[in-house]
Amino acid sequence: MRAYLDNSATTRAFDEVAQLVAKVMTEEYGNASSVHHMGSMADSRLFSAREIIAGTLKVDPAEILFTSGGTESDNLAILGTAKANAWRGKHIITTSIEHPAVSETCAELQRQGFEITYLPVDECGVIRLEELKAALREDTILVSIMAVNNEIGSVQPLEEAGKLIKAFNKNIVFHVDAVQGYGKLVLRPRSMNIDLLSVSSHKIHGPKGVGFLYIKKGTKISPICYGGGQQKGMRSGTENVPGCAGMALAAKMCYDNFDEKIKNLYELKKYLMDSLEEGISDIKLNGPECYKGAPHIVSLSIRGLRAETVLNMLSSKEIYVSAGSACTSNNPHVSDTLRAIGLDKDLLESTIRISMSLETTKEEIDYLIDTLKSQVDTMRKFYRR
Repeated sequence: MRAYLDNSATTRAFDEVAQLVAKVMTEEYGNASSVHHMGSMADSRLFSAREIIAGTLKVDPAEILFTSGGTESDNLAILGTAKANAWRGKHIITTSIEHPAVSETCAELQRQGFEITYLPVDECGVIRLEELKAALREDTILVSIMAVNNEIGSVQPLEEAGKLIKAFNKNIVFHVDAVQGYGKLVLRPRSMNIDLLSVSSHKIHGPKGVGFLYIKKGTKISPICYGGGQQKGMRSGTENVPGCAGMALAAKMCYDNFDEKIKNLYELKKYLMDSLEEGISDIKLNGPECYKGAPHIVSLSIRGLRAETVLNMLSSKEIYVSAGSACTSNNPHVSDTLRAIGLDKDLLESTIRISMSLETTKEEIDYLIDTLKSQVDTMRKFYRR
């Protein structure tokens, strides 16, 4: 049996999505900028994709900008806002647990003379609103807060944060990295006072290499990519029509019967967490309680064993999890998120991430649990750190 439980790294494309992408690539392969019929077909695909995606957020289709994925969306949101608003100030607020697509982009701006405030989080990985309020200044131009942490699944109070930011200064741009939240949470940028929202297709059973950035009408943001002037000059480059069509279909499939799907995912998560606590000694579940966190992420520290040892054992049995963010797992770097929540030092390198999807089955979870139960104590005798 195989158990794929690394869905925060990437998901398997829905069969219907793969079929649609193949069809557009091989039958409707015109350039959306071409004026002939094939070009019009491609342009219609983009128009339809915008409408579908906008419908999931209850926004205007004109506010959806297609990108190559979450990293580009985050970079455009942050760099584009800084470029367009530097005349107003050079202060940016973010959190201490952001994905590198945000934290490294902010670090680059810091090297260029911007001042970055990093908000701390509590033991569950959630910011404190009073600390956000205290950090706001007259020269603050941007606040960037992720919807869901990619390692421990903490969900940030976006609606409350948005109200607080706009009450202080309506011109401060509020950006949300929703790469791990879209498709798992109900997100309403307008009512949440969100100006910019980043999404990646391959986290929601869509194709890799495509994503989008929601840009609220009137938001001051400058392009960072120049060329042919596609997408009203905001993001030049020939649009990835097959990817956009596939992403839109994946989004629709995720949000159809959404409440039932997420309820089932939360139940599976609770079953996993309860089974781990009952069946394995000397472990720690990190982050928020089941129903206070995202429905798909479980962070588990196994005392006495290095994460890579556990990963190798599980991989040999075709069980696939990760030691944290896939974007940093190849680097010899201890998780900033785990440090930020105050995890014991002896657990920092003993933590794995189990991440589920709408396709995860109870059989996969049982296989993981049974394997850990049968192997952990034995491994501790031979591999204890």
